[in-house]
Amino acid sequence: MKRDTKTAVGRRDFLRALGAGAGVAVTAAAPLASPAHADSESNDEKRKARYNPNSASIQTYYRVNRYPS
Repeated sequence: MKRDTKTAVGRRDFLRALGAGAGVAVTAAAPLASPAHADSESNDEKRKARYNPNSASIQTYYRVNRYPS
């Protein structure tokens, strides 16, 4: 009987290697992110109201996504 010398990679081994590779990629990319934008606003700017329900874009959103009557 002839033996197959190829080693097959199992599904679980493949997924385990894929998960480990993704973890390494995230860990390597983490130091590249800069937190410079986090402190760019003063306390007054952080507390100001940003939602304006009467703006044109929000009124358009409500008009377009309204349920039919």
